[in-house]
Amino acid sequence: MSINPEQLRYSKEHEWLSAPADGVATVGITSHAADALGDVVFVQLPEVGATVTAGETCGELESTKSVSDLYSPVSGEVTEANQDVADDPSLVNSAPFEGGWLFKVKVAEEPSDLLSATEYDAFIES
Repeated sequence: MSINPEQLRYSKEHEWLSAPADGVATVGITSHAADALGDVVFVQLPEVGATVTAGETCGELESTKSVSDLYSPVSGEVTEANQDVADDPSLVNSAPFEGGWLFKVKVAEEPSDLLSATEYDAFIES
């Protein structure tokens, strides 16, 4: 059984994307990525108003193990960055699909290569 919410879409870089509401989608990293990173101690998020491009880096996640790039799963304009995560990066580990979301983006174009929860589960198991 998947621990990844069925209503979300996933990238092969381990980000998740909610279905856009009024054109705005929420982005975070998966619990698989959070577990692999270890304890997240610093988050650099894209700035509100910045343009992000699908598949390109838009921030960083620093853990006790390493520093990892944050990729945007879609192209568009950042409408909100999660200040709670900036203030308490451990939310990425403790609640990756709830309070640990990273940013919201007004979607300009959603790529066709995003995975369903079932497809993402198969990807991380391979």
